[in-house]
Amino acid sequence: MRSMILWGIVSYLIGSFPTGYVVTKLFHRDEEGNRDNLDVRSIGSGAIGATNVRRAMGKYWAWLVAAVDTFKGAFALLLAVHIADPESQEVIKALSALAVVIGHNYPVWLKFRGGKGVATTYGTLFFIWPPNSFAVILLCFALWYVLMRLTRYVSLASMLSLIAMPICLAALGAPVIFTGLAAVLAALCVFRHRTNIVRLIHGTENRLK
Repeated sequence: MRSMILWGIVSYLIGSFPTGYVVTKLFHRDEEGNRDNLDVRSIGSGAIGATNVRRAMGKYWAWLVAAVDTFKGAFALLLAVHIADPESQEVIKALSALAVVIGHNYPVWLKFRGGKGVATTYGTLFFIWPPNSFAVILLCFALWYVLMRLTRYVSLASMLSLIAMPICLAALGAPVIFTGLAAVLAALCVFRHRTNIVRLIHGTENRLK
């Protein structure tokens, strides 16, 4: 039990690094080229993820933030794989995956106002059940890309691609704990997008330009 608590704390702290917040604070410039300490939570959706960073700084910065947020999830899982006791590794991996996404969504450093966990979920589930999870994540990313290109709604593409993850894992016969974890993370993603869902219903959701 003590080791599980420790893994949960470590993974939460890894996930809680606020990439988008740090990037905009350090590198955003005003119209005159001066650093203005922009708080990304003050614009757009108020989240600190790649989509909101794109609104503030453009697509290249957004890809950087997405890459780092994905790496956070992957790093937490790789630690679990290489350090955790093999006898309890499945439980530790599932706990670490959940904790790192919660850390991203609710970072203590920003008074628990974080992102929506999409990139971090991709990163953490990529290593949850290799090599099968590699195929699942790549397939779901392809689904995300197609939906995003067709609809220009990042929120819709993100939610549907994460909902597809537990379905794909179950179809491949993944351990129940991993399928359940993916379902929980998908539900958390939908919850974090609840305001986007309202805007989608009313036709006022922002499309990616």
